Formats: sequence, C-alpha cells, structure tokens
Amino acid sequence: MTKEQASDTEQPPSPPQDEPATPAELEVVQYSTILPQAMLLQSDVFPATPPAQLDDGILRVATYNIHKGVRGLGPIKRAEHQNLALAVEEFDADLVFLQEVRKLYSRADIAQRLQMPGPQADFLAPEGYISSYMTNAYTKEGQHGNALLSRWPVLGMAREDISDNRFEQRGLLHVKVKVAGTLLHCIVVHLSLRQVGRNWQIQRLIDLIEREIPSSEPVLIAGDFNDWNNKLLLPMLHAGFTTFTIPPEATFPSVAPVWRLDRIYARGLTPLRAYVPKGKIWTRMSDHLPLIGEFELS
Repeated sequence: MTKEQASDTEQPPSPPQDEPATPAELEVVQYSTILPQAMLLQSDVFPATPPAQLDDGILRVATYNIHKGVRGLGPIKRAEHQNLALAVEEFDADLVFLQEVRKLYSRADIAQRLQMPGPQADFLAPEGYISSYMTNAYTKEGQHGNALLSRWPVLGMAREDISDNRFEQRGLLHVKVKVAGTLLHCIVVHLSLRQVGRNWQIQRLIDLIEREIPSSEPVLIAGDFNDWNNKLLLPMLHAGFTTFTIPPEATFPSVAPVWRLDRIYARGLTPLRAYVPKGKIWTRMSDHLPLIGEFELS
C-alpha cells in the first residue's frame, strides 16, 4: 500500500502537531553512523551505582508520552515539569521509556526556559538514574525526541530514523543497559498517526532488531505505538515478542481513556503484570496516561 492509499480516517483524534522546522542545515544522525562509536560494551562508558540485584528478581518498567511537559494552549498553557519529575520518581521503575521529550525550548519561549533551562530528560531523571536522549524532531518551538531513564549502567545508545513524512519526524532510540549482569536492549518507540506509516515503521523496527541484536540477547520495546486498532500485535508476536496476557487498560486520552496506544513488548523476559495509574493528577500532566509493567528476567 502506498502512502497515497492510506485513509485519514484510520486513526483516533490526535492533538495538533508542531510545525516542522525548515532550515536545510539541520542534521539528523543516522543509526549506522554512530553505532560503532556509541554501542561500546564497556561498563564505564556511562557509570551508575545500581543495586546489586533486582528486587525479588522483578524488572519494573514504565512508558510515558509526556507531551513535552506542557498542557493547554494560549493563556491557559501551563508547564508540568515539576509534577512529571515527581511522577517519574513515584514509578520506582528500573527503566522509564519516555516519548515527546524536549531537549531544549526555543529562545522565544522564555517562560519554559526559565522553568527548565536544561534538557528535559536530565531534569526528569531521579537521583542516581542515567538519562539517554536523542532528538527526533526539529520544530520552531524547539527539539523533541525519545528518552530512556535507567537505574542501571548504560553501555551506549543509537538512533534509527523512521520518519515516513515531513510532518511526523520519528525515530527509534536503542539503548544498551546492563541489568544485574545481563545485557538488555531497550528500544523506545513513537510511531506514526497513520496506519500505513505504522506498518512500515514496525517492519523497520523488526529489521533493526534482526540486523543489530543477537537472537540470544533480551529486548524490551516500549512507547507510544499509536496502535489504537491493535493491528501491530500480530507482527510483533510473529517476530518473537510477547506482551501481557491480560491487556492493560487504555491510556489515551488521559481525561477519558479509550485507546491502548502505549505498549510494552519483550523478548527473553517474562511479562508478569501491568497497570495504568489513574486519578486527577495523571489527567492534567499529559494527554496520555503512563503504563507500568513488571517482568521476570529469564
């Protein structure tokens, strides 16, 4: 199916997208360009002080589309950076997969720069965590992309560009983490609003895994799949991934959740349970609710 054949009705209502920036000099680093340097298996590349082992052998994982830490428009626009930082800490997760994370706000957005002068991933990372971030989109309001916050040592990271149109700049963030002595591959995803784009991107994801990750090594994939109609489940299962036997509750929109857009898939780990936090505070911080899952590392 071509992009022209895709129907615009094949998707749930979505928030307006930032207008893409147009400068020709913007550089997007490709996955293969940085892999030899970034994906070094050295425990001292990004040192952390992790626990000696997993609590009860359980790996706790969270995924959250944070909507760049800002809600509302015009005069009712408000920053949620402080609340989000408290929320991430409350997850008490070993790994936090984040989407729509700001690197920096534009110089014109002085109010946001005063509240968060540095990269958002660093600001949200609890004490002792390592933040790994790479930009997907360059817009007039600033840069944003995917991030991973890890309680465990990070060995390296790389990005795969999976943009399928100029209005949706997307990428896969691949981070290698050493969890309790085991090398774990974490991939943060944020897929297209269009079904035809998601189909193409999920194949790119599977190709990346087959190309870069040995079949014997465990993998966690989490993020905003925009898979409201559940059409990506079968390709992921066919690729050797599992997910929760009892599907978690819906995560979007946060004020009255209808669609399960956010997913977690695993290979080499056993999914145990998952839940979606609820309550008034969660509805105000983002248009998505977070998804939290627990796994047993096989």
